[in-house]
Amino acid sequence: MTWLALPNLVIAAPVNANNYDSFWLWSGVKTQKVLQKAKTVYLLNGQIEAGRNVVLTAQRPATPHVKNAKVWIVYRVATLTWTPKIYDQINAHIKKWRAAGNDVVGIQIDFDAKTARLGEYARFLKGLRTHLPANCKLGVTGLMDWGANANAEDLIMLSGVVDELIIQTYQGRHTIPNYQNYFTNINRIKIPFHIGIIQNGEWEEPIGLSQNPNFKGYVVFLQNGVN
Repeated sequence: MTWLALPNLVIAAPVNANNYDSFWLWSGVKTQKVLQKAKTVYLLNGQIEAGRNVVLTAQRPATPHVKNAKVWIVYRVATLTWTPKIYDQINAHIKKWRAAGNDVVGIQIDFDAKTARLGEYARFLKGLRTHLPANCKLGVTGLMDWGANANAEDLIMLSGVVDELIIQTYQGRHTIPNYQNYFTNINRIKIPFHIGIIQNGEWEEPIGLSQNPNFKGYVVFLQNGVN
């Protein structure tokens, strides 16, 4: 009998939130026990919606009171055409959350900026930064494709504006297939970055990622229905 040698197969394990200490908590997602040990939490606070009148719609009915963890206030953004009122509302949220005892590090913008328009997005963020308090950091979520295919000048422009980037490796509630292919040129990104992974989604760390000096760890997107 002839035995066929099979290649070594790497099976990605599901993401167990108990192994991490930084989390996104979106609206509609129930609080989990794992948040009790969190060092950093990213809380969705509002949606900036496009339309005839650009508005910031609240996603969180009350001001949170987070103990023993750093907090990022997150805004899901559908348009980059903001009115002065939007900036005023964001600054009011920062002030209110801090007054309630939360250790607010900064705000995070969750906007699906296409790779080809990254320069335009960087210019918007540069303007946004001028409206924020000096002690408020600016973070963004980003696509895996940015590191792989973005224009080098656009990446440089972004690195001069943003304090941290979280690269999303999931779409909807599942890890994007073949995600490891996007990490070949991750060293093109010079911003401190985290990797965003989905709770219970598949994940196997790409080779060499942990040796990247700009890699600062993981942020887990929590979801309902996961123990």
